[in-house]
Amino acid sequence: MFKKIAAWSVHLFTASGLLAGFMGLLAAIDGDYRAAMAWMLATLVIDGIDGTFARMAKVKEVLPQVDGKTIDYVIDFFTYAILPAYLFFVAVDAPVWALYAGSFMMLLSAAIYYGMDGMVSEDGKHFVGFPVLWNMVVYVFIFVTPWLAWPVTLGLVALFSVLHFVPILVPYPSRGGRWWAVTLGMVVVFIATAGLNVWAFPGVSAIGRWGCLLSVGYLTLVTVLDTLGVGSAEE
Repeated sequence: MFKKIAAWSVHLFTASGLLAGFMGLLAAIDGDYRAAMAWMLATLVIDGIDGTFARMAKVKEVLPQVDGKTIDYVIDFFTYAILPAYLFFVAVDAPVWALYAGSFMMLLSAAIYYGMDGMVSEDGKHFVGFPVLWNMVVYVFIFVTPWLAWPVTLGLVALFSVLHFVPILVPYPSRGGRWWAVTLGMVVVFIATAGLNVWAFPGVSAIGRWGCLLSVGYLTLVTVLDTLGVGSAEE
């Protein structure tokens, strides 16, 4: 009985990401972009640690009739695609047609990406193609580089949409890989500095900005090295 309670608790914890995402949507509708982003960061944290809890509780063995991966996909599509697309539409300064175009590219590319096989590499240590991380892309647009001209922003949305379907190898931080400890550290830096930038909004924290750019630059470097097969991804 205790094992089932623990397993159900993990699934409910995972599902709480949807509640946080819904709160983020309500905040975005109210024009409170700081709160909306704070809720999106909460969904990121929940998604980042629920897998560890699931393995500890052995949910696949205890509740084989419940597919946690499907629950994850439902929540992720809302929190990583629908919510950031809406936040992009209401918070980015651009012509209306560009806002529609950017939001539509995010949603269509994410929907097709989720429907494809092989989203994760065979060794489980990489996403194949740019993963559905529109929440983080929109975060950078609004909270780190708000001065970017809208054609640049729209061009970057188009680029990332295409990269969903290019076989680049993007680190899956919780599953090992090249310089794993550093990678995890950079993820922590990204989330921590995101908190600083959300707090400083509508300004941009200098520490938050450089912490974000450093972590993004590092993850880009690892992606390039792993995709090109330079050195060992096991380092």
